[in-house]
Amino acid sequence: MLNSFFQSTLGRPSLISPDDTWALLFVLVVSVALAIYLEQKYTWASKLSGAIIALIFALVLSNIGILPTNSTLYDDIIWGYAVPLGIPLLLLQCNMKKIWKETGRVMIVFLIGAVGTCLGALLAYQLLHNAVPEAAGVAAMMTGSYIGGGVNFAALATQFKVSGGTIGATTVADNLLMALYFFVLILFAGLRFFRSHYTHPHIDEVEKNGLGDSQTQAAAYWSRKDISLKDIALNLAYAVVIVFFSNLISMGIANVIPTDNAILKMCNTFFGSQYVWITTLSMIVATYGETQVQKLNGSQEIGTYFIYLFLFVIGVPASIYQIITQTPALLLFTAIMVIVNMLFCFIGGKLLHFDLEDCILASNANIGGPTTAAGMAISQGWSQLVGPIMLVGTFGYVIGTYLGVVIGGVLGA
Repeated sequence: MLNSFFQSTLGRPSLISPDDTWALLFVLVVSVALAIYLEQKYTWASKLSGAIIALIFALVLSNIGILPTNSTLYDDIIWGYAVPLGIPLLLLQCNMKKIWKETGRVMIVFLIGAVGTCLGALLAYQLLHNAVPEAAGVAAMMTGSYIGGGVNFAALATQFKVSGGTIGATTVADNLLMALYFFVLILFAGLRFFRSHYTHPHIDEVEKNGLGDSQTQAAAYWSRKDISLKDIALNLAYAVVIVFFSNLISMGIANVIPTDNAILKMCNTFFGSQYVWITTLSMIVATYGETQVQKLNGSQEIGTYFIYLFLFVIGVPASIYQIITQTPALLLFTAIMVIVNMLFCFIGGKLLHFDLEDCILASNANIGGPTTAAGMAISQGWSQLVGPIMLVGTFGYVIGTYLGVVIGGVLGA
């Protein structure tokens, strides 16, 4: 919008220079802080989510010419350091023994939905690969996102080197679709058709006893916790150690496995992925270092903050024109994946005689991740399902990257 004005007056297309790291960092951290504040303060912002708000801030600021579309801060610092460090911190909750023990039927529906997500990605690619740029990379990213969440989206976008414009347009389409789908899931809970075909004990209990006091979903989840200087030091040290050894392992394996044929190339892609090993090592630590992990506060908060920085940065290179021209196809691409996931969750749940709430939350955890699923459980008053769905959604973080790499490898991303 103002790009030509800045080009003629400042000799560059943006108000802030790509080399002015401190000015860019100022805008970045203030925007993310404001997005988090709004998310936890206002119900409308909580429903929209701080992640989408941060992305919108970036989208507007870059398209009116305030921010440059490329910078060392984005590419080398946020993509290169913040994203890899955020992932092991978020995965500290992935205690596999606890997940399998406490999640019950919701886990089964979730895994059925994960299969649906993978098949939906393959179907969407076959139907739309000529209309969607970098379709194989998009399929991989959205497989990870629609089984895990933003952390897997970030990892797979980096793994398959998807361009910033495509990432931005995909994120806009994804967030628009998620907002619509969550509304649909809540609608399902009240429809006579679904209530007549599924049992729904938690809905019945809420209608009988009334919905208790509920605060903003984000504020409820991100309540204040005790954290010490030692916690911060150990969290960051742990994250760096995991990323360091993951890099060593992935580079070593990538140099050993040849790429002479399609199968070997896919194995090289999978086992040579930094993010596969970050996920694997993090899961091992969370499972077998349970006692030590429980003593460590702040890992979720620090990891999520890093991912919020990433979400802002991916909004920067997204051109409004590109979104207008690409989003319809991307929206259809992601919609196919969501619809197939939904069919698998609800049909699978029906065949196995599971509750309506199990199917709704499992599909939510697939498409939106643990935070949105827990938020929906909180907002609907299904308090007994908040803990299990958080664990199930967190498990999605573990398998999302693996399956995204497989889908990307199969499609030749």
